[in-house]
Amino acid sequence: MLITHLKLKNWRNFREVDVPLRDRTYILGANASGKSNLLDLFRFLRDVSKPQGGGLQKAIHDRDGIQKLRCLHARRDPEVRIEVHLKEAVDDEAPLWRYILGFKPEGKGAQRSLISSEQVWKGDECVLNRPDENDKKDIIRLTQTALEQIQVNADFRDLATFFGETTYLHLVPQLLKYSDKIGGQRLDEDPFGQGFLEKIAKTPEKARDARLKRIETALALAVPQFKELRFAPDKANGRPHLEAMYSHYRPNAGWQREEQFSDGTLRLLALLWILLDGESLLLLEEPELSLNDAIVREIPRLLQRVQKDRKRRSRQMLISTHSEALLSNPGIDGRSILLLEPALEGTKIRSINDQEEFALKHGLSVAEVVLPKTHPKAAEQLGLW
Repeated sequence: MLITHLKLKNWRNFREVDVPLRDRTYILGANASGKSNLLDLFRFLRDVSKPQGGGLQKAIHDRDGIQKLRCLHARRDPEVRIEVHLKEAVDDEAPLWRYILGFKPEGKGAQRSLISSEQVWKGDECVLNRPDENDKKDIIRLTQTALEQIQVNADFRDLATFFGETTYLHLVPQLLKYSDKIGGQRLDEDPFGQGFLEKIAKTPEKARDARLKRIETALALAVPQFKELRFAPDKANGRPHLEAMYSHYRPNAGWQREEQFSDGTLRLLALLWILLDGESLLLLEEPELSLNDAIVREIPRLLQRVQKDRKRRSRQMLISTHSEALLSNPGIDGRSILLLEPALEGTKIRSINDQEEFALKHGLSVAEVVLPKTHPKAAEQLGLW
């Protein structure tokens, strides 16, 4: 399934959102315009959908409460509302599913958030509509969504499974290189890749070796002197490691462990791995970080190639970026662009307009037509500071 339409009310930076989504959607905006906050919406739905270790109250708590989630411009309306439409294919006429969730603070000094609306539509049939009579008799029921309750969501469990499998990885190389020294508790879902090697280790051997072989081929094209990649657990303590062979004048002297990899090599390796791992909705935040522009320019084609090579159904990807190199790729479909525009009453999100579409159709790139509209107006004055 694919999320093909998104409506929001009072979510973080966004007072109101009503936009389409494609199988690959590029999210453009200035710093602090809300790119990360928009991606977090899908992580929020993932966290709500967990029957264990998750749910609505924990998802809100992990984001420091509804006061931090609700748009600051929502002066009179305290409700946060999310609506997503899902289809099997992006160009299907009617949604297969629609899910709506509204919640707001209970008030009167209480710290709980209560569901104000929860609806599930399968085609034209409404299969869930809350609050219902049972909710009105027992208000505690409104602290939990039906989505997170396996004894309730049988008629729409496909939705809970879809949301719950959403994947986000924004690998921070230093957390991986120095994970033993840093220690400490990892965040749920390990979004910054501190446990990335453990994830590789848990993958069945046949699938792991096949993926690493494909990644090895790609790295040989992108990383100077790179020759070979292997999974190499420590024989003394069993801890997982990756090792790479580089060309060297001394035989067998070129093997290096992941702590010796460059930040760019680790970022690219993680990106390639996550593209090959699973079918769930994939959230990519600034995949261009630490990478050479020549590699970044190929990311859109890489995403397209991975989609085309998949033997099973296509995988939806939402990509936030402000990279000129990435957006200069001529293969990006203008319909896949969402532009975030900060304003006094919260950030607006829009698709490209007719003028921008005309320019793209006549040979200009997204980097030339749309990206300049995300630049801070006074950025050039920083050099005078």
